[in-house]
Amino acid sequence: MRKVMLVTGASAGIGAATARLAATRGYDVVVTYNSDRAGAEAVAADAKAAGARVLTCQADVADPDQIAALFAQIDAEFGRLDALVNNAGVVDATARVTDLTHARLRRMFDINVIGAILVAKESVSRMLAQGDGGAIVNISSAAARLGSGNQYVDYAASKAAIDTFTKGLSDEVAADNIRVNAIRPGLIETDIHAKGGEPGRAERLAHMVPMKRTGSAAEVADAVLYLLSDQASYVTGSVLDVSGGR
Repeated sequence: MRKVMLVTGASAGIGAATARLAATRGYDVVVTYNSDRAGAEAVAADAKAAGARVLTCQADVADPDQIAALFAQIDAEFGRLDALVNNAGVVDATARVTDLTHARLRRMFDINVIGAILVAKESVSRMLAQGDGGAIVNISSAAARLGSGNQYVDYAASKAAIDTFTKGLSDEVAADNIRVNAIRPGLIETDIHAKGGEPGRAERLAHMVPMKRTGSAAEVADAVLYLLSDQASYVTGSVLDVSGGR
């Protein structure tokens, strides 16, 4: 029986690469998106071509009602959930802390932190009920270590919260054979930089990386699939940097 994986924010970037790779590794996949339906459908088509059953769902993780509707669809379609990649997230335009607004902070934390925690809550509830464990990978960021001063301290702070949440949740569910880890990507070539108003940011900052290059979404996806696999059966509560040494 193929395991079932939920990948939030899977229409592009790291989420898309992870969903595509998961399908080739024997998972059925739940692909969620917020606004990029065409991107999600392209990912779903590739996953189906690799032999996976795929459920594609629109879900804004900032809305608890949409999270509930997402899991109702998962229950109806698959009746179980074995793996979660908590990837949905946003960045915003470069700004100093003195320029941040309450509305921007609410959006950032509603999606990147509260949404991620609620999605993990629903996933863990199902893994506990099934009784045979599961695995979660939260997508953090190297920004959680670096602070991102003069860029987006709010984004960095939201990802630092994910690091702490990863450790706390992992301790709660370790005895139930549910492993919880996180990935901290560094400068990865995805469209998240363009969404923050700096499409060339990754390439512009690549000289600061010890490896002197940006990373790819596929390289991050490889690390995600490792942490979800039985090869990482004694790994939980860990945060893995995929950042070229930065």
